[in-house]
Amino acid sequence: MRRVVSRGGREAHVRVVAADVGGSGETLRSWVRQADEQAGRHHGRGEPAGGSRDEELARLRAENGRLRKAEKEWELEREILRGAAAYFAKEMK
Repeated sequence: MRRVVSRGGREAHVRVVAADVGGSGETLRSWVRQADEQAGRHHGRGEPAGGSRDEELARLRAENGRLRKAEKEWELEREILRGAAAYFAKEMK
């Protein structure tokens, strides 16, 4: 594969890679755009899209709430088991 030496930026990279794989530059740009969208990134910036960032935040907040609720339930179970263990330890003596 050829190396891009020029400072033509992303467009130069696209042309070189397209020539190497035997496709057109527009086809390659389309593939990159699709991959960026599937990964939740703005085209060409590598950062999450605003909508997906908000969705991720909402998902994480819901997950956090679910885990806090589960933590309270587990604490109650631990208290019950401690009491049962103490009771049976006392009975065994």
